[in-house]
Amino acid sequence: MNEHIVKSYAGELEAMSADILRMGGLVETMIMDACNAVAFGNIEQGQKTVARDLEVDALEADIEQGIGRIIALRQPMAQDLREVLAALKISNDLERVGDLSKNIAKRTETLAEGNAGTVLKGMLRMGQAVTTQLASVLDAYRNRDAKAALRVWQNDEEIDQLYNSYFREVLTYMMEDPRTIGTGAHILFMAKNLERAGDHATNIAELVYFFVTGEYLDATERPKIDSA
Repeated sequence: MNEHIVKSYAGELEAMSADILRMGGLVETMIMDACNAVAFGNIEQGQKTVARDLEVDALEADIEQGIGRIIALRQPMAQDLREVLAALKISNDLERVGDLSKNIAKRTETLAEGNAGTVLKGMLRMGQAVTTQLASVLDAYRNRDAKAALRVWQNDEEIDQLYNSYFREVLTYMMEDPRTIGTGAHILFMAKNLERAGDHATNIAELVYFFVTGEYLDATERPKIDSA
């Protein structure tokens, strides 16, 4: 193959990876911004987080178009093909994390009107755990590190444990004062969004492991704790 073509092709793959990492960094920030907005009643921060989802959607569209061009013009094979197909699915997982963050941020104004107090701080604990998972799997993607991806996959149960613990905390909060049931319901929905965001990070770990090794992780062996 012509050296110029090889360099051009490599550049396209690098640009694709860079876009994936940029998108990942954006949704990583959105998660914590959404949790902070809710926990501290910062309506402006919540609104900015909601608006940022448009940038995530635009990035996903750009990535999909770029991948379409690579497949049509380069006809990738073997590991290159696995990497391209994995990137397509990873961008979709990241877009869903952006949506989940947006859904959390949308509730900022509603909850700022109430008096949820300390119970909202649990959102920060869960948000930090999900952000850590996402940062770790993006590092695995950046470094083409199958072992690091496997560690993220195996750590999914930590977020499940946090979710179950927080679920019980919020239920206790609701039971102590029936007037908090509406607020508590919003909090439970947000906590579930964070748990699902953690699942998307685990999905990405599976994809990274696959495109690096060519082998699938057995989804039936994924460490998973039943939701509360």
